[in-house]
Amino acid sequence: MTETIITVQGTARAEYAPERSILTFTIAADGPDRADAVDRATAALDRISAVMTERYDAQAGSITAWSADRVSVTAQRPWTNDGTPAAIVHRAAVTGRATVTGLDTLPELVEALAAEDLVTIDGLEWSLTEGRRTSALTEVRSRAVKDAVTKATVYAQSIGLGSVSAIALADPGMLGDPGAIVGPQPRLEKVAMMAMEARSGGFSLRPEPIVVESAVDARFVAR
Repeated sequence: MTETIITVQGTARAEYAPERSILTFTIAADGPDRADAVDRATAALDRISAVMTERYDAQAGSITAWSADRVSVTAQRPWTNDGTPAAIVHRAAVTGRATVTGLDTLPELVEALAAEDLVTIDGLEWSLTEGRRTSALTEVRSRAVKDAVTKATVYAQSIGLGSVSAIALADPGMLGDPGAIVGPQPRLEKVAMMAMEARSGGFSLRPEPIVVESAVDARFVAR
C-alpha cells in the first residue's frame, strides 16, 4: 500500500467582543506653591475615590477592582523665552487604574473622570474575562487542528490517495523540520484603542474586537 508523509500547518483566527476594560488615569496639579498643589490633587483624588467606591462591586457588572498610588510631588524650574529661569513649579500627581466588567458602566465612569479638570485619562485596554479567554483559546486551537486536517486531506486527494491519519501535532516550529516557517503562536491581540465620541448626555465608547489567533504544525500519513 502506497503511503506518503504530509506535513502542514493549520491556522485559525477569531474575533470576540470584549467583556472587560482596564482604564488608567492620572490626577495632576501644578503651581508655584507646593502645599496648594498637594491639596488640590488630594481633593481631586478624594472625589475620584468616591466615584469609584460608589460603583464598586467585586461580583456584579461594574467596577470590580480599582487602585491609586500615593500622591507624589516633584519640582522643576522652567526657562523663559529669553533664557532666564522662571519660578519653581511644583507638580503633585497620582496615577490610578480601574477594572470594569460589564461595559454598560464604562461611559458613565469615563464621563465622571473627564468632568474633573485635574484628571487625564491615559488609556483604555479591552480584554476578555479569564473564563472567556480560556474558552476562546480552546476554540481557536481546535479550529487550527481541523484546518490542518483539511489541508492534509486535500493534498492527499490531489495525488490520488484517500484517508489521512495524524502521527504528530506540535506548536509551530517544534516538529524539527529545517527551514519550517513558524506561524502565529496562540495569542490574544488586545486592542487598546478607545473610540470616543462626544454626544448629548455623555460619551459613546466603541471597543474594537479582541483578536485570537493560533497555529499548529501537523504530520500525517496518507494512504
